[in-house]
Amino acid sequence: MLLISTSFTGLARGQAKNLGMPDMPTVVLPHPLGGTPLDTVLAKVDKQFDEIIAKLTTPLKPAVAGQGKIITTSEWVEIESADEWGGLQREFMARGWGDGLPLVPPTEARVAAMVRGAGLPAEQVVGVMAPKMGVATVELIAANAVMAGCIPQHMPVLVAAVQALVEPQFNLYGCQATTHCVAPLLIVSGPLAQALNINSGSGCFGPGPWANGVIGRAIRLILINIGGAHPGEIDKATMGHPGKFSYCIAEDETSVAWPSLRVERGFGGETSAVTVVGAEAPHNINDHEATSAGGLITTICGTMAESGQNTVYYTGEPLLVLGPEHAQTIAADGFSKDDMKKAVYDDARIPLTRFSPEIIERRLYRRHDIRYKNRGPGVMVTVAQRWEDVMVIVAGGPGKHSMFVPTFGATRSVTRPILKADGTPWLPAELKGS
Repeated sequence: MLLISTSFTGLARGQAKNLGMPDMPTVVLPHPLGGTPLDTVLAKVDKQFDEIIAKLTTPLKPAVAGQGKIITTSEWVEIESADEWGGLQREFMARGWGDGLPLVPPTEARVAAMVRGAGLPAEQVVGVMAPKMGVATVELIAANAVMAGCIPQHMPVLVAAVQALVEPQFNLYGCQATTHCVAPLLIVSGPLAQALNINSGSGCFGPGPWANGVIGRAIRLILINIGGAHPGEIDKATMGHPGKFSYCIAEDETSVAWPSLRVERGFGGETSAVTVVGAEAPHNINDHEATSAGGLITTICGTMAESGQNTVYYTGEPLLVLGPEHAQTIAADGFSKDDMKKAVYDDARIPLTRFSPEIIERRLYRRHDIRYKNRGPGVMVTVAQRWEDVMVIVAGGPGKHSMFVPTFGATRSVTRPILKADGTPWLPAELKGS
């Protein structure tokens, strides 16, 4: 039986249907339930107690053959329109295909060209995407890439990103349906980043770079159209953030002699890789005055030590994006990347008194009782449960700025190599950006 609040009725029933249980008994309680006193919640339950008992004791209807079956085929839809940028756009939005911005019409010829860019059969299944449990074939990924404005050379990155998104540890289901403002951040590392003009420099999180914008947008359209996370219906983000339109950068692997993210995760040399991170929006860290690693670390950790972030409640992976000038100052004082991670773990700590009593009791004590419970109000809360969970990359242009990116927490980042069908790496000479 489903016991839900009014604001999540559509999500719960839609998921029951997707999972083959469309007749799952449901009891709907008045919203909200979370963040309300226990007595208030119990009073709501008491009012509908008889209904709850009845639903729990009534036999379910016999299952219908085929319910919940994953559909692996797709079909073309013919839409006639004389105005590609007027009436056709309204038709796309009426069908729920878009993200609120104009879409490039996914004609058969355009999709076929995009499929060829992947070097894989159109019908090949890349993954099954929650919460709709939609099958992401190469052709469907290509159709969404066309609508986002991609070129065929972007397809290998998108295929690798989808492979990463559907890994169990990423928890795509949770990321797609939560009220949290999480969006998958793509970090592209390796020689293909430059070949495809994926920006790792000035303004990498912002407007301008074509590849960053359209690759990130294609992932969002894939999450909506294949994964089924339509905003407000299944995607229940309370506010969201601009990265839910597009969230893609490249990693600067040359400014400091630290191992890049892909190298840390076992992919070096000619092998490029894409990492997906369930991320909030980036928070700026401004320090134009510090001339030493110690001074910068004080500012960085002071910015990262904030309550209200999921990374302190779960086994999260906070992401620190160091601007090249900050990274060079820190590296010049002899700090390795691991040293930087340990410094964040040791110094970015939050007094327990900065959390509400309810958060302390319901989250910190229940999830991490050994770490925090019965240790008094002076205990300091870490932004990660282990120093190894802190992620550090370099990106950005000139200027004394860095970025802190909190994560959803109930997710782990995943890195996948960008490979051809035969398992060898795609090389820059084979993928030239525009």
